[in-house]
Amino acid sequence: MTAHPVDEKLPALKMATTGLQHVAAMYAGVVAPPLIVGAAIGLSGTELTFLTGACLFTAGLATFLQTIGIWKIGARLPFVNGVTFAGVAPMTAVVASTEDKTDALPIIFGAVIVAGVLGFIAAPFFSKAVRFFPPVVTGTVITLIGVSLLPVAFGWAQGPNPAADDYGSTTYLGLAAATLVIVLLLRRFTRGFVKQIAVLLGLVIGTLIAIPFGVTDFSPVADADIVGFPTPFHFGAPQFQVAAIVSMIVVMVVSMTESTADMLALGEIVERPADEKTIAAGLRADTLGSAISPLFNGFMCSAFAQNIGLVAMTRIRSRYVVATGGGFLVLMGLCPMAASLIAVVPRPVLGGAGVVLFGSVAASGIQTLVRAGLEKDNNVLIVAVSLAVGIIPITAPAFYHAFPETAKIVLDSGISTGCVAAVLLNLVFNHLGKGQDADDVTHPMEAGEDLKALPAH
Repeated sequence: MTAHPVDEKLPALKMATTGLQHVAAMYAGVVAPPLIVGAAIGLSGTELTFLTGACLFTAGLATFLQTIGIWKIGARLPFVNGVTFAGVAPMTAVVASTEDKTDALPIIFGAVIVAGVLGFIAAPFFSKAVRFFPPVVTGTVITLIGVSLLPVAFGWAQGPNPAADDYGSTTYLGLAAATLVIVLLLRRFTRGFVKQIAVLLGLVIGTLIAIPFGVTDFSPVADADIVGFPTPFHFGAPQFQVAAIVSMIVVMVVSMTESTADMLALGEIVERPADEKTIAAGLRADTLGSAISPLFNGFMCSAFAQNIGLVAMTRIRSRYVVATGGGFLVLMGLCPMAASLIAVVPRPVLGGAGVVLFGSVAASGIQTLVRAGLEKDNNVLIVAVSLAVGIIPITAPAFYHAFPETAKIVLDSGISTGCVAAVLLNLVFNHLGKGQDADDVTHPMEAGEDLKALPAH
């Protein structure tokens, strides 16, 4: 019996290169939160490197839980886990409110542990919401995931430092465009293995092109240690502060909502739809990974949507490829010098590749919407309003500025707000009082059949 592509084990070289491609796609997303939080605390360069390595190490462990799985833990899909960006704002808020900055990380770690344990307990109940995610909802959310990630790629394309004078310069944008063109040419004119690792090759070639422009920085490699281990509780024993715990529980709910949407999206792409059992197992991996992460000085873990784009584009669906990527993450956590190799890739080069990756996610969402019954007026309205709600944080970042910080954790996530809007609207239009107008087939801007029948005046 032929194994499903998700359970396929590829040749070693192909497994290694495609796994490394996944690491390259998500590396910036993993290291950004510890860099931001560490800078807010005022950590030294050595401590910042340690914190970043710890987050890479714990991302690898969480990815193992998700792809390989144990017992009822792990979706067993090609699912990458890493530090969730949703936690950055509340973590920096904890730092700002802590008088002694040395207590900030222990307070954050304590809050993440509690949120992870509570999330693990809640996972099977949270997963029952899967029946409220038909194609009209999942297609909308998948599209929002891609659209929400595109600004990240655009930011990378403009350079590493938004405050710098050369941010958005023609050099940076040119490098991003060159990388994008290289990836497209490789995808168009190559076949087989080379075509499948087009993004990785694009990153390598783009980095080489950037060298004459002085954009490629090799100092991270020169300064990094060869071996380093994230010693448990390196920054101190966890502390448990109520306000921090509440904020992290909110982040956990946001992360579980996004992970549910991501699992549904990935299930569609790899043609192994995520059912309630799969989602519960995936959420257990997310939450257990988050609970364990602080033991090794890492932050809350969640699914990485950008890697879904890579799966969609390459059509390599093996979970063992992603598990291999998790192995690379663990090695990077144990070998700072290896971690620094990925850091050599200039941000503009990452941005050029990101346009392809994140755009592929949005395209997958549109494919799902095609079979979501958009000939029905109700479904068109669900998609229209949910997309609008989800795009608010992207197009109008200050829209919710008057709301409390706790509320903004949820509202500033377009994926979460769009997902909630789609689920609620689907309930109202397709479940409550079902049958009244469910089969109306009109354009949302056209009159219904009853109005068309009325005599003109």
